[in-house]
Amino acid sequence: NILAKSYTITAEIDVPANDTSGMIVTDGGRFGGYGLYLLKGKPVFVYNWLALERYRWEGKPLAPGKHTVEFDFAYDGPGFAKGGTGTLKVDNQTVATKTIPATIPSILTIDESLDIGVDTRSPVDDNDYQLPFTFEGTIDKVEFELKD
Repeated sequence: NILAKSYTITAEIDVPANDTSGMIVTDGGRFGGYGLYLLKGKPVFVYNWLALERYRWEGKPLAPGKHTVEFDFAYDGPGFAKGGTGTLKVDNQTVATKTIPATIPSILTIDESLDIGVDTRSPVDDNDYQLPFTFEGTIDKVEFELKD
């Protein structure tokens, strides 16, 4: 559970082509949650704040080969639903930073699931992809570090 805390999600992936797409990891969906994925080669992190607002971090297209994609979130807590600053990195280089005013207060939607390599329920952003959004490359590892 990443709610009400700082965290880092790190994924080691192998990208076969310039326009590779697919979900790396997601929890939640259309009515709240997050997703870390590639969209036409670009690393993307979307934080869906209860279907009221979608916050997006995006980098430039990745070259084929092995990459480390990381999303780091520094929470403004303590307390529920505070904001924070998210940083998207590729191969230890910052590609996008954004501060958001609030986060989901207590639970992600109960009808969704944590998925790696595919999205099995509903998209965190219907404008980006349709299900199952299977990752077209190789995911070697996904790691969560909870900091609070």
